[in-house]
Amino acid sequence: MTVNLSSPSPYCVFKYFLSVFAASPQIFINNEWHESVSGKKFPVFNPATEEIICHVEEGDKADVDKAVKAARQAFQIGSPWRTMDASERGRLLNKLADLMERDRLLLATMESMNAGKVFPHAYMMDLHVGIKTLKYCAGWADKVHGQTIPSDGDIFTYTRREPIGVCGQIIPWNGPLVMFTWKIGPALACGNTVIVKPAEQTPLTALHMASLVKEAGFPPGVVNVVPGYGPTAGAAISSHMDIDKVAFTGSTEVGKLIKEAAGKSNLKRVTLELGGKSPCIVFADADLDSAVEFAHQGVFFHQGQLCIAASRLFVEESIYDEFVKRSVERAKKYVPGNPLNAGINQGPQIDKEQHTKILDLIESGKKEGAKLECGGGRWGNKGFFVQPTVFSNVTDEMRIAKEEIFGPVQQIMKFKSIDDVIKRANNTSYGLAAGVFTKDLDKALTVSSALQAGIVWVNCYLAMAVQCPFGGFKMSGNGRELGEYGMYEYTELKTVAVKISQKNS
Repeated sequence: MTVNLSSPSPYCVFKYFLSVFAASPQIFINNEWHESVSGKKFPVFNPATEEIICHVEEGDKADVDKAVKAARQAFQIGSPWRTMDASERGRLLNKLADLMERDRLLLATMESMNAGKVFPHAYMMDLHVGIKTLKYCAGWADKVHGQTIPSDGDIFTYTRREPIGVCGQIIPWNGPLVMFTWKIGPALACGNTVIVKPAEQTPLTALHMASLVKEAGFPPGVVNVVPGYGPTAGAAISSHMDIDKVAFTGSTEVGKLIKEAAGKSNLKRVTLELGGKSPCIVFADADLDSAVEFAHQGVFFHQGQLCIAASRLFVEESIYDEFVKRSVERAKKYVPGNPLNAGINQGPQIDKEQHTKILDLIESGKKEGAKLECGGGRWGNKGFFVQPTVFSNVTDEMRIAKEEIFGPVQQIMKFKSIDDVIKRANNTSYGLAAGVFTKDLDKALTVSSALQAGIVWVNCYLAMAVQCPFGGFKMSGNGRELGEYGMYEYTELKTVAVKISQKNS
């Protein structure tokens, strides 16, 4: 389905939805909508037009305290949530997924208008991933098993995987709806309660999801959503003495602050999915058409606003010039514009701060000697758009080769040997993702095992599934999301040893 913003109707439809779900711009605690304790509100913008969509109640420490109290009460022994069958938790998650499907058009429109996502991507991909994530986690709810262990002596020993408790979950602006499901899905399947802080730039889908949580029938206090700013609401979650775990997706700089706050408070459990500067290596024997397309999507998808972006592209010397030529031709086919319009395949960057940062890094590439092949500046005179940009003749010491740009900027570097490219690919503090393109299976296995990254794609890129664990090495984070490993990040392992009169083996 396409929505044409040449007429004002989509915006009017969206404003209508906001009026129907009038409680959504408020704080969600204990299955009820609240104004902020401080009385403050903050504006939420459309990055394609720079216009204010609405104002949202601004949560801070006092609101986080209220949410934690509600979540702690919901987690008490004997509460409806703690006494609920695991299979019933799964049923509720499936119900929530069904409600997402029902409201798919609304949620996709919110993602497109608030987060700048191209509408078909939001509708077909983000909603698909979010719904599938909840259903996958629903299936796990009654399959989080312990073990029996053959101990010495007359002892019966078993293990239990128990919920950690109250979990603070801080989600980013680049994939607000998907990240909401990635966070709450495993946490709720394992029996935890949560306080979600959406990014201040993109709180709208999280708040609508809160209304669906209530409609699905989750008990009060199990899911709480507190919109607000990182230095206030986010910091309050990270340092709270009655929160048992914090999960964060975002920048490495903020991840450090969260881990420090957790250590200085109650040593709460921490999982972090942070920044990346992911290498993508193309060997001369690769399928060139396929490698060009995957490398292109790897860095230009969602305007480059991906932690796993293929933002360090290494191409073998003998095919370098042809690869650059084809990459430039591909980038020039992009059509930037309002992401709700038909025919658009590049939306805006999220806000002025990110827009300015990207343009600054592009200028640094020009000044440091990289060859600008296309793009290189702002697109249009309204909205936070950046021209699709490709640099060649990039060297490892340039800022564009070292810093996470988080924008539609492809930098292409040259290499001569396997040993050389492995060393250069690993020469970074990040370790989130990597790509390898070659028809040689031995080469693919050798390089993929040598790369320091949490996920390595061979002859593809951005191929992710909810069944597969995701996370980073080095300063790209701690712990894993998705799959079985992601579920266990929301459990504590308890060993129970029982003295019995006689053991029979």
